[in-house]
Amino acid sequence: MESQQEVNPVFLQQLRELDIPEEAAKQALLHTQNVSAEEAAMYYFNKLENEEEGDEDLMFKMVFVVNMELSMGVGKVAAQVGHAAVGLYQALQEKNSWREMAWKWDHAGAKKIVLQGTNMAHLLELQALAMSLSLPTKLVEPGSCTVLAIIGEEEMVNNVTGSLKLL
Repeated sequence: MESQQEVNPVFLQQLRELDIPEEAAKQALLHTQNVSAEEAAMYYFNKLENEEEGDEDLMFKMVFVVNMELSMGVGKVAAQVGHAAVGLYQALQEKNSWREMAWKWDHAGAKKIVLQGTNMAHLLELQALAMSLSLPTKLVEPGSCTVLAIIGEEEMVNNVTGSLKLL
């Protein structure tokens, strides 16, 4: 069996693209035995969530669930994620509690994660679950549901999207 001391350079690059610091990315890959970038990213974000913040300062994140059934090109996905981000951020300005959440999210690094959704029904199901947990959402619908954006306290968002794969 080959040594696990070396990190997979492809996975390392994928983690760096998620704004994970290089040393932390290497440690996450070593800890998860180079299984995948997804495993290492989940390890890193869970570790960050559990270690870095005290009870009073919760971490927040924004996730984007892309409808993979639509076979959109990279540019189309990027544009639709952009629409979802702007739309959700605008919606956050409508309520005082949501404005405060947006401020906390922004000042804690504005973490954003892009994930894979199966189809429109899947996105609608995730949106319903998020709304039942009082998480702000934005569904981009130019004809068909392309992207669902959700923001909230990390643990709550993970209850909705924690099992999805990174895009």
